[in-house]
Amino acid sequence: MKVTVERSELLKSLGHVHRVVERRNTIPILANVLLHADRGKLSLRATDLDVEVTDTIGAEIGPGGSTTVPAHMFFDIVRKLPEGAQIGLESSGDRATLAIRAGRSRFTLQTLPESDFPDLAPGETTHKFALKAGDLKRLIEKTQFAISTEETRYYLNGIYLHAAGTAKAPMLRAVATDGHRLAQMELDLPKGADGMPGIIVPRKTVNELQRLLEDNEAEVAVELSPGKIRLSVGEVVLTSKLIDGTFPDYARVIPVNNDKELIVDKKEFQDAVDRVSTVSSERGRAVKLSVGGGKLLLSVTNPDSGSANEELEVEYEAEPIDIGFNSRYLLDIAGQIESEAAVLKLADPGSPTLILDKSRHGSLYVLMPMRV
Repeated sequence: MKVTVERSELLKSLGHVHRVVERRNTIPILANVLLHADRGKLSLRATDLDVEVTDTIGAEIGPGGSTTVPAHMFFDIVRKLPEGAQIGLESSGDRATLAIRAGRSRFTLQTLPESDFPDLAPGETTHKFALKAGDLKRLIEKTQFAISTEETRYYLNGIYLHAAGTAKAPMLRAVATDGHRLAQMELDLPKGADGMPGIIVPRKTVNELQRLLEDNEAEVAVELSPGKIRLSVGEVVLTSKLIDGTFPDYARVIPVNNDKELIVDKKEFQDAVDRVSTVSSERGRAVKLSVGGGKLLLSVTNPDSGSANEELEVEYEAEPIDIGFNSRYLLDIAGQIESEAAVLKLADPGSPTLILDKSRHGSLYVLMPMRV
């Protein structure tokens, strides 16, 4: 195999694929990236057996072939080579090495045979649809923060993607929850997604996908098969196993009868919560909201370090209420509100609160209260 490729192209492509590779591997081949050169194209593929990313770039090939090299080391070498460099890659079957040349720099890396490299083929696809990268990015960004990191509840370790809404207004809905807060975002159901099964896309896949969605106008092709999802953005293809579990009936925790409506200026509220939570304990992080008569008093009391409070002008006409929340969770949700005002629909100090973006539809958040 003999390949000549532009350094910037190779670096960008390696940037897409090498992140999938775990730093510690008990299976040596999984530490490597597969290089396949053929007909003016160089394809790079990496996997951890759950997620696989493939990218293809143009290159001068003569002759073609395949090999695998340590992914992180190869990325570091290419990253440290000078900008604008032409990189030569050469391997011969009898010596299990890849020679890398650029200017006066020479490297030789140990290789492993490409025949050992696993293939995460998705199998027969049942549903295919396309959506804008910007739309998919919003679905992810508005819900990702609520994904659970608790490994025992593995079915919450991802974003639940499914068809929802009514026959007249079908939606593609993304939901994530960790039991303390819930985030939901939806957009019009893309053509071809009708009847798609509910799928749970794992946290690592979500993180990788978010990094690949660089151009908001690009089209993302989505293919579903039993147990796997494949997403293609330009020349980059991400294939992933799905979480094999049942997502809970989240609709049951979304309150519908919360009649106390509190409207706050999003920026003022966010800054005030951030300020008063400075004195909260690392473990508790509780902030108390006392609301009544057009005023909101935010207060934190920490027996070990002190107390803080701040008053805000708000829109609120219902009877007074005191309710406590985890300040970090409040800030996470406030960070997702795009308009100038947030709407908090309250019931009582022990019931979940519904939080909405006042002028943007499609997203909603549920937050469980804390005892303060």
